[in-house]
Amino acid sequence: MAAFLENITPFIGNGTVNENGEDLETFLDHYNADKYKKPSVTADILVFSYCGTLTKKLDGLKLLMIKRRNHPCIGMWALPGGFANMQEDLIESARRELEEETSLTDVPMEQLFTYGEYKRDPRDRVVTTAYIALIEEGTKKAQAGDDAAEAVWWDVSFQLRKERQFQEKEREVKEEIYQIILTDQNTMECISAVVAKYENTSGVLKNTRFQMIETNGIAFDHPRFIVQGLLYLLERI
Repeated sequence: MAAFLENITPFIGNGTVNENGEDLETFLDHYNADKYKKPSVTADILVFSYCGTLTKKLDGLKLLMIKRRNHPCIGMWALPGGFANMQEDLIESARRELEEETSLTDVPMEQLFTYGEYKRDPRDRVVTTAYIALIEEGTKKAQAGDDAAEAVWWDVSFQLRKERQFQEKEREVKEEIYQIILTDQNTMECISAVVAKYENTSGVLKNTRFQMIETNGIAFDHPRFIVQGLLYLLERI
């Protein structure tokens, strides 16, 4: 099998052969990339917009969502995103999918988190990386395309409903329960979700994780992404 990359020079190592007497070029000729099943890789994008000065109250914050035209989660609202092409950097996948589904271009974004639970998607073993963007309201006009039936800016309501601490395997864990309510001001439709955040209270590494408790109208496990994205913004305001 031919090498995936045209230029293999940076991967020659010290130039010796392996235990089978193969140099890198010969090894790649014999390498079977289809020997093992591989997960699919996707990128999803949280695009928030703000009006005026963004404060920790998050007044005026909106989130761009698309209505899914096809299965799975047909008719539900999701973050724009989709599958990465083979010869495409993941950030480029995010930019391409955002443009295809919402017409938005030239949007600066940062990588937020990678979600890899195997039960995320019924189509395949899907690993996704979420990106986050923040733009000023009115600077970008969204228009649905590709497999998005609609593209809508939703008003964001974000509340901490409950918090507590408990013991788990000799560790003190903090639990925070968040509720998100998204409202389309044109139709007054509301979609919502409840997400739990768990974090160790001591140690350098906090083992932070997010768990979806319930969702009403928001597709997949995207409520987790939204809550994590909102907390990410709050840390930086």
